[in-house]
Amino acid sequence: MFDTQLRLLVDRPLNFVAVRVARVGPSADCLTLSGAMVAIGAAAAVAGGYMPLALALIVASRVFDGLDSAVARINGPTAWGGYLDSIADYVFYVSIPVAFGLADPDNLLPALLLVASFTITAVSFLAFAAIAALRVQDKNDNLPKAFIYSTGLMEGGETIGFFVLFCVFPSAFPALAFTFAALCLLTVMQRVWLASKQFA
Repeated sequence: MFDTQLRLLVDRPLNFVAVRVARVGPSADCLTLSGAMVAIGAAAAVAGGYMPLALALIVASRVFDGLDSAVARINGPTAWGGYLDSIADYVFYVSIPVAFGLADPDNLLPALLLVASFTITAVSFLAFAAIAALRVQDKNDNLPKAFIYSTGLMEGGETIGFFVLFCVFPSAFPALAFTFAALCLLTVMQRVWLASKQFA
């Protein structure tokens, strides 16, 4: 929901750094894999109860995620890069709730429900993108992308926001996770409605 506005804030500094990173050699794919490894490190910190470290690693992981896209736009995006980026994103999205579920038995049910809601949300996004790639030209952005994006209530920015709240208020994880899962299901309903308008 807020991703477009957030991009207005972060694209300029990311592009500034990306130009310099692209000159010295790390590829977008290398940055993508680095971000995924940092995300796994964040999950390990959550499971161990090291919330300040987990928070720092979550932010670092998302910096890598933004930087890999900026470098890819400079060097030229590839289908493989888009695929790898999508896998890395879902490593991040799933590993953090799973880690909270492992950290405290009281978190297990809300963590499972949150991961289930992420799975359904991911299917709604990827199925839309696959069909839209065949039928719809993306008129929202002139930059080349691996996917045609369907907007929704819960997107990347909102996910990061909730993950930050999880780390800052770990005792509130169950309530926050149930809320996030419900909002994800609303996003699925929103995308189903959008798909029915475009594809039916």
